[in-house]
Amino acid sequence: MPRPLSERESLEQERAELHGRIAAYRQELEHGALRRARREYLARPIEHAERRLADVRARLTAIRRE
Repeated sequence: MPRPLSERESLEQERAELHGRIAAYRQELEHGALRRARREYLARPIEHAERRLADVRARLTAIRRE
């Protein structure tokens, strides 16, 4: 049975997942011939993921300072 992740490990895992999610959304925006509605739809999750990424980075910085 795998051991539970520490808070730092789970935040680092989430940070990596967020980077991948943002990259996938941006790639679809840049390489897809998308209609305006689809571009606007993709902008929202990118903004949400970027805000969450900033929060995760701040929390990791606080943990490292402890």
